[in-house]
Amino acid sequence: MGLAFTKMHGIGNDFVVLDCRERAFALDAATIARLGDRHTGVGFDQLLTIEPARDPSCEFYYGIYNSDGSPSGQCGNGVRCVAAWLKRAGALRAGAVRLQSPSGPVAVELLDAGRVRVDMGVPRFAPAEVPLDLPAAEVYALQVAGSDLRFGAVSMGNPHAVIEVADVASVPLATLGAALSTNAHFPQGCNAGFAQVLDRAHVKLRVYERGAGATLACGTGACAAMVVLRQRGKLDETVAVELPGGTLEISWAGPGHSVWMTGSATFVYEGEIDE
Repeated sequence: MGLAFTKMHGIGNDFVVLDCRERAFALDAATIARLGDRHTGVGFDQLLTIEPARDPSCEFYYGIYNSDGSPSGQCGNGVRCVAAWLKRAGALRAGAVRLQSPSGPVAVELLDAGRVRVDMGVPRFAPAEVPLDLPAAEVYALQVAGSDLRFGAVSMGNPHAVIEVADVASVPLATLGAALSTNAHFPQGCNAGFAQVLDRAHVKLRVYERGAGATLACGTGACAAMVVLRQRGKLDETVAVELPGGTLEISWAGPGHSVWMTGSATFVYEGEIDE
């Protein structure tokens, strides 16, 4: 018997979803990287496993693995796909539910037209919580790949660096983003987001994700960019974040409050992997 999977995406951030509610699979890093290869495997930005919840207050647990096989603590586009998958499988009741991520419980709300609203939690700015090995500051400075970068840092369940730029289209994402994502001042690496403010309610964003590379969309990256720029007084409470794969709605009332993300979850196809 092969290993059944579902291919999904959230505005272009693509996933392989595995149903592990009743059957566990041996998913070592090498196996995940083999499946994640877009030429010789299925291809994905992240692999998502749906498992029984460890936390009794949650309906299910979901694991997150990057295409290089490394684990991730959170994935905003991924949790929307997990919720949509569970709804289609008849495993979620209507309305608001709680799912358990590697970073803790997440509240999700299933909306109409394939849209899902997610409580992404309270952003954490303290360097130790990102984690970031630099003294606390609103704006950090590092020289990376020959460029002097000024950035904000935040954890949305995974570490993010946010750089405001005049034009996201001109950013050398494959080189500068890659170098920042593996900079030694981020002990766990980071997701490098380059954000362009169009107006107080509209941001353009490109993200180089640790362990996955440049992706069409990054949900936690959209949240990170919004909160860092809102902390600087540049954005309103609700913002459209435009990524190469589509647009997410991000809302944040300010420090001490959760960030809310709304976006789509799309089914692509079902398949089976030879074991």
